[in-house]
Amino acid sequence: MADFIYLASQSPRRRQLLDQLGVGHELLLPNVPGDVAEDAEAIEAVLPGESPDAYVQRVTGLKLDAAVARHARRGLAAAPILCSDTTVALGGDILGKPEDAADAARMLARLAGQEHRVLTAVALQVDGSRRLAAVSVSQVRFAPMSAAQIDAYVATGEPMGKAGAYGIQGRAAAHVEYLAGSYSGIMGLPMFETAQLLRQAGFAL
Repeated sequence: MADFIYLASQSPRRRQLLDQLGVGHELLLPNVPGDVAEDAEAIEAVLPGESPDAYVQRVTGLKLDAAVARHARRGLAAAPILCSDTTVALGGDILGKPEDAADAARMLARLAGQEHRVLTAVALQVDGSRRLAAVSVSQVRFAPMSAAQIDAYVATGEPMGKAGAYGIQGRAAAHVEYLAGSYSGIMGLPMFETAQLLRQAGFAL
């Protein structure tokens, strides 16, 4: 068995968390020169009436399908492939990545003073037929935020590219009043669940 995994994610936070676990990894990213173009936005589109729980698991599975196909096209050495996806849910509403600064401010205004869920799904393709998966669900409550506080945070640029328009490991932490669950899951890769999957795949952690 390989002594490393492929990480199909561009998130530097997920790389950092794998390093923290001591797991060797190589990136397996889409849209590299000479390869087939992939439409990540289409994968992340929400289906009508879809719940946050169903959404995060479906999207993670689709991302892993794409990564497995990518691995095969490139003729890479065999090793497990890891994918993960995070979504923020306020009630039944899915708050994805903001389209622009105004969208980020709108999301943060909805989250301010409210409790929401952060769901992160993890999926690991061990070989051609074996797939392992898990979901981490955490609760986060933001303190009330003024319009000036929201605008100042959006101006840092940190909300862009992040589900729910914030990063728990960044300046948004100053507004987090309470959380229960997995801090690493809120960051984007729940270490407990990921370690469980890797152990099932044969890694000694």
